Amino acid sequence: MPRRIDAHHHLWDLTRREQPWMDGPWAEPIRRTFTPDDLAPHLDAHGIGATVVVQSSSSVEETRELLALADGSDRIAGVVGWADLTDPGVGEVLAELAAGPGGDRLVGLRHQVQDEPDPRWLDRADARRGLAAVADAGLVYDLLVTPRELPAALDAVRELPRLRFVLDHAAKPPVASGERDPWARRLAALAALPNVDCKLSGLVTEADWEGWQPEQVLPYAWHVLDAFGPGRVLFGSDWPVCTLAASYDEVMSLAETATQRLSEEERAAVFGGNAARAYGLGT
Repeated sequence: MPRRIDAHHHLWDLTRREQPWMDGPWAEPIRRTFTPDDLAPHLDAHGIGATVVVQSSSSVEETRELLALADGSDRIAGVVGWADLTDPGVGEVLAELAAGPGGDRLVGLRHQVQDEPDPRWLDRADARRGLAAVADAGLVYDLLVTPRELPAALDAVRELPRLRFVLDHAAKPPVASGERDPWARRLAALAALPNVDCKLSGLVTEADWEGWQPEQVLPYAWHVLDAFGPGRVLFGSDWPVCTLAASYDEVMSLAETATQRLSEEERAAVFGGNAARAYGLGT
């Protein structure tokens, strides 16, 4: 059986740089530095042998730092970093990152598309050129979008079949309100394309942080599994952001419950094998 992999977590050092997205009192519980040593006990408790750390700020320097952390870690198997997709020289930036310390751990790139004023930002010619450079570099592109940006994401995935996409946080469904569409319909359309996987992550922070119950979140997780199938869903904790609403243990318990109807082999894929395949991590 493949090793267990947490395909989505963050690390940041606030003594090095601020995280601009922490823009209000709501972020106080996570407005501190988080290190691999902080994460390790949670991984140990659940038998997780490898992780993918994901960028949290629009900073190439942060990506270099994450790669250096991975280079000194036997647990961080992959880094999803950041570079300016609209930069005509983004290919050279990616090559420089890959040649630097920990560069062999660079597995993907991500941009905070959800924060762009234009819901069709992924349609921009310069963004598409950048996505093509990601494909040329042999990397994966993580989609950080909400239901608003899913139509443009669908077009990008369709028009770049040689690029592997991974959808983060199931495109952030409106769990707190209990609504399903247009999220469910748009997610199913995206799942119909073969070059995209989806992370089972981030759902608890789309629910009511103080009062969510598993029965409110599980229908969204089940829709993800039904749409993508167990062969294209990756477990991710979204730690430490998840702790705004749930502990690591609670996130893991929710994912275990969501996948209990699957076979042993399918569950092993969701909790490790699919991440190894999607990001080329090996086993």
